[in-house]
Amino acid sequence: MDNQAQPRIKRRKRLGPEVREEGLAAARGLLLKGGPSAVTLSNIGDEIGMSHANVLHHFGSAASLQSALMGSMINDLTVALDHVVELLKTDAAAPRAVADMVFDAFDKGGAGPLAAWIILSGDVEHLEPVRNAVQSLVEAIVGQSTDENAPERVRVAVLMMAVTAFGDAMIGPYVREMLGQKDDAMRDLIARILPLFLLPAGIPPAIS
Repeated sequence: MDNQAQPRIKRRKRLGPEVREEGLAAARGLLLKGGPSAVTLSNIGDEIGMSHANVLHHFGSAASLQSALMGSMINDLTVALDHVVELLKTDAAAPRAVADMVFDAFDKGGAGPLAAWIILSGDVEHLEPVRNAVQSLVEAIVGQSTDENAPERVRVAVLMMAVTAFGDAMIGPYVREMLGQKDDAMRDLIARILPLFLLPAGIPPAIS
C-alpha cells in the first residue's frame, strides 16, 4: 500500500462579486424552501461551502443579505418588463402577462414574505437596495415612453402593481376566500386597468 502523502488540491479563491452572486442564488433557494427565516448567514455558508465569518465579510449581516436579495429580485423584474410599454400598445394579452410576472415575483418568487420580514424587522435602512431597484424599474419603463407625463404615470403604475402584488401574496388567499373570488381575481383586475396607467392619456387626472 502506498503511504506517500497525496498532494493537496488547492481550491480556487473566489472573488467578492462571485461570492455575492453565489450567496444570493443560494439565498433565493433557501427563501423558496424555508421562507425568510431560512435566509441566514450560516445557512448560506452551508450552501456555498463557506464559513459563517466569510459570508459575514461579504454581506455584512443577515439583514443586509436579505435586503440585497430583495433588491436582486426586483432587478430581475426590471429585466422581465423590458419593452412592456410597446407590448401594451400592440399585444392584447400583454397586460395579463405583466401582471403575472409581478404577482409571481411576490408570490411564487417569495418577494412578498421577504419584504414583510424586512419591514417588520424595523431596519428601514436595509430597504435602500430595494429603493434603488424600484427606481431602476421606473426608469426602465419611463425610457420606453416618449410623452412628458410618462414619469408620473409610471411611478403610479409601479406603486399600484407592487402594493397590490404584495398584499395579494400576504393576505390575498384569505380575503378572496371570504369574498368568493377566484385565485387570480386581482391579477385580472390589474391586467384590466394597467394600460390606463402606462399608456398616454389613459388615466384621468386625480380629483383635488
